[in-house]
Amino acid sequence: MDLLVIQNKVFTIRGYKVMLDFDLAELYEIETRTLKQAVRRNMERFPEDFMFELTADELTSLRSQIVILKKGRGGHSKYLPFAFTEQGVAMLSSVLNSYKAIQVNITIMRAFVSIRQHYLDSRELKARIDRLEDEMQVKFNDIHQALSYLLEPPQKERKPLGFKQKNTRQN
Repeated sequence: MDLLVIQNKVFTIRGYKVMLDFDLAELYEIETRTLKQAVRRNMERFPEDFMFELTADELTSLRSQIVILKKGRGGHSKYLPFAFTEQGVAMLSSVLNSYKAIQVNITIMRAFVSIRQHYLDSRELKARIDRLEDEMQVKFNDIHQALSYLLEPPQKERKPLGFKQKNTRQN
């Protein structure tokens, strides 16, 4: 299973990186209904930071942002989808308890780790760029001041140096 396929099924909702029940059901090669039944039978394993049900507004917002959510992929269900965080997906392997579920979960965990690493790398790169910009701004200000001084040195009244010639008139 390709990590990129899984990464494209990870969304940010309520500040959590989550996967939706219909995408997980597709990966596990089971019906969404079957996945939801297994979860409902084991609700004590899924606190709100592991799994939550989307609101109608969240689903509408998600549909408008992501073209992927079309008919057949959570588009026309009478039930709102469940969103599973990384920990919730890990818990699914114990609820579904099949070889396929375990293999899919291993791949999904790798995808979450990859996403987290990419995010951390991006944050580190942004911090480095910010530091460089700050350093360059300081250096640019220094260079700008030096150039300004050279191009327009301060003007002071100075006494002329050298010999003065007397103005003699010859008639």
